[in-house]
Amino acid sequence: MRRTAACLAVLLPCLHPASASADVRVLLADTIHTGDPQQPTASALAWDTDDGRLLAVGERAAVLQRYPKAARIDAGRVTVVPGLIDAHAHLVGLGNALAQADLTGARSRTEVVERLKAFEKTLAPGEWLLGAGWDQNRWDDTAFPTAADLDAAFPERPVYLERIDGHAGWVNGAALRIAEKAGKPLSGDWQPEGGRILRDAAGKPTGVLVDGASSLVGAHIPAPDEAVREKRLQAAVQLAVSNGLTGVHDMGVSRGDLAVMKRLADQGRLPLRIDAYADGNHGALDDLCANGPYTHPGGRLQMHGVKLFMDGALGSRGAALLADYSDDPHNRGLLMTSPADFEAAVRKADGCKVQVATHAIGDRGNRIVLDTYEKVLGAHKDNDHRWRVEHAQVVTLEDIPRFAQLGLIASMQPTHATSDMGWAEQRVGPERIKGAYAWQRYLHSGARLALGSDFPVEQVDPRLGLYAAVTRQDRDGRPPGGWQPEQRLSAAEALRGFTSDAAYAGHDEAQVGRLRSGMRADFVVFDRDPLDEAGGRLDTLKVLSTWVDGEPVYQAAPPANEG
Repeated sequence: MRRTAACLAVLLPCLHPASASADVRVLLADTIHTGDPQQPTASALAWDTDDGRLLAVGERAAVLQRYPKAARIDAGRVTVVPGLIDAHAHLVGLGNALAQADLTGARSRTEVVERLKAFEKTLAPGEWLLGAGWDQNRWDDTAFPTAADLDAAFPERPVYLERIDGHAGWVNGAALRIAEKAGKPLSGDWQPEGGRILRDAAGKPTGVLVDGASSLVGAHIPAPDEAVREKRLQAAVQLAVSNGLTGVHDMGVSRGDLAVMKRLADQGRLPLRIDAYADGNHGALDDLCANGPYTHPGGRLQMHGVKLFMDGALGSRGAALLADYSDDPHNRGLLMTSPADFEAAVRKADGCKVQVATHAIGDRGNRIVLDTYEKVLGAHKDNDHRWRVEHAQVVTLEDIPRFAQLGLIASMQPTHATSDMGWAEQRVGPERIKGAYAWQRYLHSGARLALGSDFPVEQVDPRLGLYAAVTRQDRDGRPPGGWQPEQRLSAAEALRGFTSDAAYAGHDEAQVGRLRSGMRADFVVFDRDPLDEAGGRLDTLKVLSTWVDGEPVYQAAPPANEG
């Protein structure tokens, strides 16, 4: 095993010297899971190094006989799987989060402030203090925080902290003063469209801004320049490939963000594939309508779809529900887009032949999306549109079969279930929870299930998604047997959700998601078999190397004791 790790970390010495050929390479491994139902397993892959496409997948003797002069990599006792694809994530958001204070996992307001004090030492005078990842549901006092919680430590420096789900901002008094000086006072009883300003009994803003209200402060944060944006995106994609991702469906990419991605693709600096989805009914969608779907000639960047928003998030009680929140009477959440504006955007995308993907968390939000999709698709609902519902988190039991009936993709994130399981039923009660995070219900209804993480809301590591999907437990093994265990996925179903079904959701199944002759040589090398139930926990699999177009874009360092 030590020879294998060293060999994968330093590739050239592992090539078979006597039979090297410049244009074909062969990888040999104990186990290769192809994802191809016609040939589920193999022990050798051969690909053309010029175009990065697979030439043969099969048993080692047959492949070596077919390509006797190919350069050879003997990976040894490892397992190879198709490249992992995160079907819902935010690369630009991840890059920004890596440059901010990390508040993920903080157990109290006090811990948040202490982390912020440490991070503040890296900032210039007057610079905004930005952070992300706070979650009041993890605290002993689960009430929303306030500006006063921040003001003692940061009386003058403006602070903006994004909630872990990206659907609320927590700010201090200095940030509120900047916003009020530049625009409308935040006090009173008015609310912005698609958002909510939390206020005290006197009508003063408390410091938490939900969904659309967050932009009242966020709009005043200085934007990073182009060089900084490139640097952050590069950090994000490198972290992604180090975790075994060869593809990401980036949800909500602006015209400017796409321009940064194009520059990296032009320069050969994109180590993975990005399926970018335009950021709502704005400039990027206008470009798609004017010029048609975008595909970069290098094959690693495309924009063929648009991501729309319907409602908020469950953790901040912004998800739109058909009835009151069980733990907040008289609150049914909010719509970030009016049904009329949403229908107009869907019709626009449909007319431009653009794939539609819509964020919907609550049962009302999902109902509106389903009704609108059905109305707009009309007689051509059976066409190969593959419209998507992102999250599909709380759905009535009678609405779940509509996904398959309408040919929709349920794009879901396994770690959302394990992150939310401690409080989700408090939000929606024992009956509505039956249609929440209900992965097996979708599969049994005939719907496609594309899996992702929603990073940086959750961690970028797809192994955590595989583990959550199979166990429905946290990493300490709680609760015993898993939360709502009847909704667990098998390891094979989970892997399919991160490979072939994710590829299908992006109309990419002819290129990636499986290891088959003619497809891209995108694959991941693990230290052990993720489909072997006796092989250990999925969250502790080691990524030895990540390959895109037959080239290693990440290689783990060899163990320290390797000479």
